[in-house]
Amino acid sequence: MQTIQKKEQFQQDLLRWYEREHRDLPWRKTSNPYYIWVSEVMLQQTRVDTVIPYYERFIEAFPTLEALAAAEEQDVLKLWEGLGYYSRARNLQTGARQVVEQFNGVVPNDRARISTLRGVGPYTAGAVLSIAYGVPEHAVDGNVMRVFSRLQRIEADIAKAKNKKIFEEAVMDVISHEDPSSFNQAIMELGAIVCTPKNPHCLLCPVQSHCAAHEAGVQEQLPVKVKKTKVKRVTVIPYVFIDEAGHVLVRQRPETGLLSNLWEFPYEEATKDNLDAMDQLVFDRYGVEVEGEPIEYEPYEHVFSHLRWFIYPKVVRVKGMLVPSENHQVVDYATLQQLPKPVPVLRLIEQLETNELFST
Repeated sequence: MQTIQKKEQFQQDLLRWYEREHRDLPWRKTSNPYYIWVSEVMLQQTRVDTVIPYYERFIEAFPTLEALAAAEEQDVLKLWEGLGYYSRARNLQTGARQVVEQFNGVVPNDRARISTLRGVGPYTAGAVLSIAYGVPEHAVDGNVMRVFSRLQRIEADIAKAKNKKIFEEAVMDVISHEDPSSFNQAIMELGAIVCTPKNPHCLLCPVQSHCAAHEAGVQEQLPVKVKKTKVKRVTVIPYVFIDEAGHVLVRQRPETGLLSNLWEFPYEEATKDNLDAMDQLVFDRYGVEVEGEPIEYEPYEHVFSHLRWFIYPKVVRVKGMLVPSENHQVVDYATLQQLPKPVPVLRLIEQLETNELFST
């Protein structure tokens, strides 16, 4: 590990580049801590281009922290629909309620207090404090660790949580105290468009002369990141039951766990042992009399952080009318559209619409 020697020159080179080259993003036009908070939460695990329309709709629907705190969770989840990682939305709303109840509606401007908010970890805390309040605090995520692993030739495994402190200290050693907001955003921007994971654009880098990895020619070997264990593979069969009125059966997931409180079509996890008998077992469980054979739709995949779903949907026409039960509702197409749903369900609905199963 090598330290950056010419710190003031490093700051100047970085900030001049950022002022000239930064992307025009909606959350960069404000210093409102609530808006910055929303943007940083949305940007976790999600591409910038994807986030922009979600951010704009979210702020339009909940223009103040108080508006978000007072909203119904289902309305919040509906606006989040398609972004994934829905616990982010629930934590954001819980945090907003904490600010209203505990801090008189003002987002705290110090790390100790802002870190007490639900879902606000070290990175989000540092981003809000530096960007909204101008506090010289580190905001270290994967992008920032990649940049500093190359700048200072840090060979610590970035996948290990214990090593994050190394990068936090590295940032604090060179952060601009005059403009920490632009400094942190410049490092983030550098990681996003220049110091990329593969094939970094070193010729375009404004701080190339300060980079230890480039000097040694090892920039493509950094950062060090030991791969995690393989994700679990699960075969999933969603059943789209449609009754004679054109209504479908949907269920709400539990309040905790994966995709909590979102709506989906009933599904089963398939194994070699239950695959042959699964259809009839499901029909018996829901007490439906089937009309004809189930129609198999195009399979697709969905990857979570810890598992991969291989999805084989089936559409099942039933005689008579479907009956609601605990955690299950019978809904028409218009109502289905209003319910907050996870991405795998949205993709299935697209297939159903393409095949004109619903009257859109």
